[in-house]
Amino acid sequence: MAVTIRQIAEISGVSRGTVDRVLNNRGRVKPETEKLVRRVADELGYQPNAAGKALAAIKKNFIIGIILSSEGNAFFDDVIAGIRRAEKEAANYGIQVILKTMKGYDASVQLSLIEELKATIHLLILQPINDESIVQEINSLSEQNVPVITLNNDINNSRRICYVGSDYFKSGEIACGCLGLLTRGKANIGIVTGSVKVLGHNQRILGFHNIADKKYKGFHVADIIETNDDDLQAYTQTKKILQNHSEINALYIVAAGAVGVCKAVTELKKDRDIDIVLVTPRPQSKN
Repeated sequence: MAVTIRQIAEISGVSRGTVDRVLNNRGRVKPETEKLVRRVADELGYQPNAAGKALAAIKKNFIIGIILSSEGNAFFDDVIAGIRRAEKEAANYGIQVILKTMKGYDASVQLSLIEELKATIHLLILQPINDESIVQEINSLSEQNVPVITLNNDINNSRRICYVGSDYFKSGEIACGCLGLLTRGKANIGIVTGSVKVLGHNQRILGFHNIADKKYKGFHVADIIETNDDDLQAYTQTKKILQNHSEINALYIVAAGAVGVCKAVTELKKDRDIDIVLVTPRPQSKN
């Protein structure tokens, strides 16, 4: 027979309310009383009731906030579709999802979206811009008992509880290896990144350089451009880099904007052949 809160209360000599506060970490209990209740619960083999927890969640109306830099980036269509599917399932447990989106990587815009959400949410899922102001905001939320999970991109030196996304450094290494095979280890390369404000994009470039420095001494990076994950900017910036660097014969696309890059290359293809590499590894999670 399952151990009840009433049994723990009787043996401990305290009220059922006190036992409930101890077992559900609601505070307002003397340390010696908490120690006694937990010892009795352990000795009796108490296990929390999953159904009861579900009912409690329904009463609490748990709210999850999500912020993505997804506008204009087709990559996130499937991500958002997955969020919406999970939202329908979570609704059965009284969990509400508030999704906010933005375009580009302006830290002040992301901060304003966090400000809109933080008074009402219990958890934030964030695709962070790698900026000190965002680090400080994540740490502030942690102090207010609002945990943060980073999604698709991580951020340095923050108190986020975990990261869900790709191993970008390994992605960059794979891209360099693929380009090495295509070019037989000799190429003048243009790197097309999304933004220097995104840690994952920078990690891909670092991974690329790591393999190039070790294996491909014939690789030379002529220039790096930013597209802000926008196809139009990718098109105009790629045209410029190719016009300014006639020696470029290979491109590494670090983030979104591939359609714009390929359009610019196609228009200049009559002048020279250009190898293009874009590698995206499978997602992972990291504490």
